[in-house]
Amino acid sequence: MMRTFFPLFVLLIFFMQACEEHANSTNQLASDLTEQILALEKASVTPDSFDSLKSVWQGLYSNPALHLDSVLYTKVNYHLARLYGMRGQDSASFFVKQALDYIEPTKGNFDEKALVYNGMGNILSMQAKAHEAGYYYNQAAAIVLSDSLVELSPEAKSVMLLSAAQSNNATYQLSLAERMIRQAIPICDSLPAGHISHQRVLVQMIHVLRALKQPADSIAPYLTKLETLHLHYPSQYNPAYLYESKVFYFEKTNQTDSLLRYQLLKTQLDEEKIRSTETHATDINNLFLDYCNVATTYLLLNQVIPAGNFLQKAATLKRENKEKMLARNDIYYQKAVSSLCKQTGRKDEAIALLNQTIDLEENIYQEQNTQAVAEMNALYQLQAKDRSIQTLHENIKINDLRLEQNRLWLIISLLSLGLLAFLIFFLYYRQQQRRIRSEREKVILQQQLLRTQMEPHFIFNTLAALQSFVRLDQKERAIKYLNRFSRLLRSSLELSREQLVPLSEEVETLENYLSLQQMRFEQTFTYQIKSPEDQDLTAIMIPPMLIQPFVENAIVHGMDMETGTGYVVIEFLLHEDILEIKISDSGKTVAAGVVPDHRSLSSTISRERLHLLGKKAKLKIKATANGGTIVTLHIPVRNQCKTV
Repeated sequence: MMRTFFPLFVLLIFFMQACEEHANSTNQLASDLTEQILALEKASVTPDSFDSLKSVWQGLYSNPALHLDSVLYTKVNYHLARLYGMRGQDSASFFVKQALDYIEPTKGNFDEKALVYNGMGNILSMQAKAHEAGYYYNQAAAIVLSDSLVELSPEAKSVMLLSAAQSNNATYQLSLAERMIRQAIPICDSLPAGHISHQRVLVQMIHVLRALKQPADSIAPYLTKLETLHLHYPSQYNPAYLYESKVFYFEKTNQTDSLLRYQLLKTQLDEEKIRSTETHATDINNLFLDYCNVATTYLLLNQVIPAGNFLQKAATLKRENKEKMLARNDIYYQKAVSSLCKQTGRKDEAIALLNQTIDLEENIYQEQNTQAVAEMNALYQLQAKDRSIQTLHENIKINDLRLEQNRLWLIISLLSLGLLAFLIFFLYYRQQQRRIRSEREKVILQQQLLRTQMEPHFIFNTLAALQSFVRLDQKERAIKYLNRFSRLLRSSLELSREQLVPLSEEVETLENYLSLQQMRFEQTFTYQIKSPEDQDLTAIMIPPMLIQPFVENAIVHGMDMETGTGYVVIEFLLHEDILEIKISDSGKTVAAGVVPDHRSLSSTISRERLHLLGKKAKLKIKATANGGTIVTLHIPVRNQCKTV
């Protein structure tokens, strides 16, 4: 039974080891990728390292193993989107959307989700989809504000909160923008000195307070901090943001001279920026508004000539960059021109410009309204998608529970079937063992019966020979014959009760049997027993009376008694736990056309006994060239010396 289950057990162990090796290999690969990604995330992006970093990230993206891990695949897509976004390339949108598709269905992973949401907001913001961008910005900010276990860096948290605040300010959700900025202030304070977020959070707070129409006193503390920041780190921050903040403050305090001073300073910086760098639409629109604002301030001071000069600069800038101008900025220009016309006595022209401004505002309002409706529809679809994903997650959880239950029932069923199969097999195996044991006992009983009952004709011939010895007054031969015969009977009776006997006793029994047969046939044959001289025959245990039937066949059926030259040789050789026995005879002359039809019952039973001894037990019969026969037996033996 153990032999039956051992191969299955070995196969199970091999399968478990293979699964473990595969799992270890997969885990090692994921660990290597994680370490490589962490190292790349720490690398700073500079103009010199940009191309090499992008190549490494693209190499990771091409790795098929990366697709097996949603989080790692999301990170690679996010960083590729970030690199492409730095260069303003359209591929950024593809990678950030792919990252979103991979990370959003997963459970947890809030760090990665916040980064991807913020990246998606940046892409949509560049596409002028303010409301959609605000949706993702607010998603990222919500993660930062709601989960204290998020392991994002303070820098990343500040960026997400300030991006959401800026987006909410642009869509007139001013209270929400203020709340997020106030949440960002302590995070920004923890950043290293000179960090850009120190300025950004103060500037955004001043913008929001101005939009909320808060008094100048509420702006003053933040303006003071901003001035101190620029005083200590003049090379770290762009002074244009300080000048703009001062403009907002002096605008509220009605200090027109100071207002004009900082407007001119900011205008000068914006002009230098356009002259020194590549021209962007944002920079052009900022300078255009600067010209309009300066002109308006000059008009407040009743200085018509400089006001006209700056409006002329605005008109020239608009004409030269018509395709980059924003329509809503043209409203400020037309209002300023209308005010100039009014102050110079051109009232009809001023009224006409105001009417054009009203029409322009209506068109812009309709465009913004149309865009807002489109973005609201997109937001509705996004929210519907989120609800669908949430429902999908719930369904997945339910299906997982059902699968677990089904798996549990399957395991129970398989175990029950396995137990039933094992029970059936055990009962069958037990029945087979009983049958084999019964047959073995039957054979043993038959053999014991054969051993304890000498052949009748042999006993008759023995008694007849004994009677002949007595009648011929051969007392010594008769006594010797009778002594041999009694010893053979006694050993046969004793051995018949044992399952295993020493080889020495078996040899002694064979000696008695052969000498008795030799006396019976009046020395017409000779015999020889060769035992291993270097072995202790008393320590070698074999089944009793297993060799005698083959020796009997050699004497009775294997040689001519009439010639007086017959012989039997019995040789014992020990090979570890196998006893090899060779029984050779001289052969018997058979008349032509006569086929021996004798079948010895004792030999048949001996063959069956050999079969029961196992696979190592063998019988081989070979005819010799002189007509004799060599019977070779392989018998498994038990060595008592080794056992002890």
